[in-house]
Amino acid sequence: MNSNCVLELFGISKADQNQDWKQVVAAQKCIFTDTRCFKVRKSQPEISIGTCSVRYGRDSKDVIICPNRLLERKQVFTDCIQLLTLHEPGNEFHIVSEVGVPGGSVDFFLVSAKDGKVIDFVAIEFQTLDTTGTVWPKRQLLLRELGETIDEQEANSTKPFGMNWKMTAKTILVQLHHKIATFEYFSKHLVLVVQDYLLDYMSGEFNFDHLHSPARVGDSMHIHSYALQEKMGLFRLGLNKRLSTDTNGIALCLGLQAEAKIELETIIADLEKKISKNTLLTLG
Repeated sequence: MNSNCVLELFGISKADQNQDWKQVVAAQKCIFTDTRCFKVRKSQPEISIGTCSVRYGRDSKDVIICPNRLLERKQVFTDCIQLLTLHEPGNEFHIVSEVGVPGGSVDFFLVSAKDGKVIDFVAIEFQTLDTTGTVWPKRQLLLRELGETIDEQEANSTKPFGMNWKMTAKTILVQLHHKIATFEYFSKHLVLVVQDYLLDYMSGEFNFDHLHSPARVGDSMHIHSYALQEKMGLFRLGLNKRLSTDTNGIALCLGLQAEAKIELETIIADLEKKISKNTLLTLG
């Protein structure tokens, strides 16, 4: 029997009995970003899908399928603070999103700043599992179970969804290979944040034997994996494992050679343009 199902919508567990699901679906708001969920239906872009995590496969893995799900409590950022080796008490922490580097852009930078000037930074990439097929029928089925009125034809659809393990893993490793040399050249860190299941797959499919575990602060490339822990139907991220390596280590994973550099001043200038009161890292 196929047990695949949706576990969370718009950041809220299906087991949360204190929710007005009609209002949740109408608001289309991601609780992790406080903005409208960016995952929309191709055929109806005015509708946000809102699926954060799913139960998938014969072994019932609870899999995160939306990168914004990793923003819970901002834990992934506080777990990178030790990599800010130039940070001093009194400096402010900022979270800056989407800064361009060779090979594309980086999802987030955790910045240590003083008087509006960047003192140090850590680059942070998110990667969750890409799905194949469509999760929409399972989403509708969940809403029916929660007592909402939905299109029965959609809920009864036999269209499946799957996990694109191989493409997801290879794509992120290639992207890391393109970017890590830049940060290593300036003695900075790049952190990949993934779920434990994806790291397990990557470790099995690629050569990870040379990665350091536990991670070493002196390495430029770090991988932080998180488990989606369930307690009484509610879910919470927990740091599971930390690995590290360098440019040559990522190249060895893929059998490639590292490349690309950028002026440090360019990255710092972009960060200083973007840090503001709105980017301050606050816990609460």
